[in-house]
Amino acid sequence: MKGQKLARISFTALRVAIGWHFLYEGIVKVFNPAWSSEAYLRESKWLLSGFFHWIIGNKIILEIVDFINIWGLIIIGICLFLGFFVRIASFSGSLLLLLYYVANPPFMYSSIPSISHFYIINYNIIEAVALIVIAILPLDYLWGLRGCFIRYYEKRKEKTFPTDENHGFVEGDNNSRRELIKNLAVLPVFGAVLFGMMKKRGWISFEEKNFQPATDSTSGASLILGKNLSVKELKGKIPEGIIKNIKFSRLMIGGNLISGFAHARDLIYVSTWLKNYFTDEKVIETLWICEACGINTAVLRCDQDTIRILNKFWSRGGRIQWLAQTYPRDNDFSNIKLAIDNGAIGAFVQGGIADKLVSENKTDQMGRAIDYIRSQNVIAGTAAHSMRVLKSCVENDIRVDFFMKTFHHHNYWSATSFNENETELPSEGKDHNMAHDNIWCLSNTEVMDFFRDNPIPWIAYKVLAAGAIKPKDGIRHAFQGGADFVCLGMFDFQIVEDVNITFDILNSDLKRQRKWFA
Repeated sequence: MKGQKLARISFTALRVAIGWHFLYEGIVKVFNPAWSSEAYLRESKWLLSGFFHWIIGNKIILEIVDFINIWGLIIIGICLFLGFFVRIASFSGSLLLLLYYVANPPFMYSSIPSISHFYIINYNIIEAVALIVIAILPLDYLWGLRGCFIRYYEKRKEKTFPTDENHGFVEGDNNSRRELIKNLAVLPVFGAVLFGMMKKRGWISFEEKNFQPATDSTSGASLILGKNLSVKELKGKIPEGIIKNIKFSRLMIGGNLISGFAHARDLIYVSTWLKNYFTDEKVIETLWICEACGINTAVLRCDQDTIRILNKFWSRGGRIQWLAQTYPRDNDFSNIKLAIDNGAIGAFVQGGIADKLVSENKTDQMGRAIDYIRSQNVIAGTAAHSMRVLKSCVENDIRVDFFMKTFHHHNYWSATSFNENETELPSEGKDHNMAHDNIWCLSNTEVMDFFRDNPIPWIAYKVLAAGAIKPKDGIRHAFQGGADFVCLGMFDFQIVEDVNITFDILNSDLKRQRKWFA
């Protein structure tokens, strides 16, 4: 009997502990308005990863999943902690834990820190197994509120009361009372731990309450933090344009930050920092956010790092398109072929190379590279800092499907002085950044004049002058100036905000003088 009683106590304690874990996880999510399952689902790389990624790409579905997740944890936790509907709660809890496990199993690398992500077995599996064991135990085996209710109704059905001649009945009644007390014992424990949790997390603070009339919640010394927006806070879908029968989102993500090119002026350590920040998994996470926000194209350089990361991303169900920045040399187009062979939907000559070729009167080499890209049945174009590149393509009848041209104003603090009438590089063979540090577009007027009646789709880049111009200002300037698309370098935590800014701008009165040519 002692062994059976000890087992009963142990299983009851196990049920209460698991119930508290569920309840706690649900409550902290309720009190955190920024919480979303988005980040966890985005990390999915195993079974059902395509389904999980589909969820984060649909705002309404994601909100429903978050609601079910939060209140499912709370309801299951309360039932397990207090001890009613235990069987239903146990099976439901084990199913929920198994879904957590499938989304992020411990044998798949995840950038989400977790002390329980050991090989094969983690706490999700352990708790799921424990809940299955609890579910198959007899209903009356564990103490809880269910037992209280049963005994309460049993006593109400009794028509006679025990007498001294029925000692067995008296003893049974005493046992029933002891069982009732044991079943009710969880209530004060529940209240104590709930109060302690709320106090610890600052949801109940007598100190703050007492000092509230005498202090300001946001004094001058308070730290003001920017808000990291969730995909659920998207305002709407970014419109798309078409280049040669391929749909492109009006906002594309650029690859300089991902590849460690910061244009950070005298902060020479920033490029190294970027390369350490953008691990393979961080780049994949960034692409997932882009896709969930409606950005369907990434403009990335062609190298082995990019190919490795994109292959990982696509193998997990990612669908983002790759527009490849390539580096042809003379008649060597192997870099272009590498991009196309590895899934690029289009390619273009890198802007620095195009600038240099044109300044050295080697426009024909650039033309051959573009012709080669077109021959591979993908869209072809060229990027440029200098207007000479675009003019040379027109003058030499080089057929392009799109142009990428730098475009930004000069009203920012780090813009260097220069002759505003100077629109070309000062000498042949010089790199643009050697000519004018911190300025990538020398003449707004000339760029707008060139594109105003030109039907070739235009992707504007460097619209923020390497981060010196605020997104609202730079993106609006680009679209209002005539750009069909904007390529923007973004950190993962900036994407939702930049998408919302773009959405607002494209749904406002832009007063464009140029038609949309894509």
